[in-house]
Amino acid sequence: MTAPDELSPKGQLNLILQSLDDDKAEEIVTIDLAGKSSIGDYMIVCSGRSSRQVAAISEKLVDRLKQATGRTAKVEGKETGDWVLIDTGDVVVHVFRPEVREFYQLEKMWQQPASATPRG
Repeated sequence: MTAPDELSPKGQLNLILQSLDDDKAEEIVTIDLAGKSSIGDYMIVCSGRSSRQVAAISEKLVDRLKQATGRTAKVEGKETGDWVLIDTGDVVVHVFRPEVREFYQLEKMWQQPASATPRG
């Protein structure tokens, strides 16, 4: 199952997107962080319909990543199931319940044009 490119950021991205799709994650948004941040190469934001689905999506993703890369991703927030963060080092995944996602609006913050300057 493990292909050499799965260790690359792009390979991890593809594996993550396939896992999220397989587990029926909704409104999957991929954000390219190249040149924007040192936290990783990509950020993915998606939703699950319930706390239980958010936890299940996250759990299965972590298991698939461990099988493919041999490493355990860092996970935060799985206990509550409102917002789970999975950090592979190259890809940061946020799995939200829809209401929590709407409240934080992470993708809007990260998708702002690079040339935009804040007004203050």
